[in-house]
Amino acid sequence: MPPDYRNDTVLPLPPEVKSNAWAVDAACSGNPGVMEYQGIDLTTGAQVFHFGPIYGTNNIGEFLAIVHALALMEQRGIHDKVIYSDSYNAILWVNKKKCKTTLERTPQTEKLYQIIARAEAWLLTHPIQTPIIKWETKQWGEIPADFGRKK
Repeated sequence: MPPDYRNDTVLPLPPEVKSNAWAVDAACSGNPGVMEYQGIDLTTGAQVFHFGPIYGTNNIGEFLAIVHALALMEQRGIHDKVIYSDSYNAILWVNKKKCKTTLERTPQTEKLYQIIARAEAWLLTHPIQTPIIKWETKQWGEIPADFGRKK
């Protein structure tokens, strides 16, 4: 069983993983459904940020979590960390600066669509200098930012 990194007790990370990093992840009850995301500092195990719950999809949450981490690092003047995400799609969307969701735009999702638009605008106006690294779940276990709700 892989080690559990989701608490404030810092456990050893796999040797390939940089500890000077933030890990991000999203959780969604249903898809679409109630979604939230968070970022965890791998050096301390502390939660750096949390957003939600809001109605959305897991992929949107993964995308927004990366953008949130990038923006927060820039705001705080952090230039020496990397970001880990276990979502290939979210990393691709961030690199393309576009959330390619198929979630229907309705009154229920309008607030989320406004947040997505703000994230995309941020990406278009800020060069990404922080490395975004794919978390290899099969090799390393669940990402430290995982909410621990998988059945």
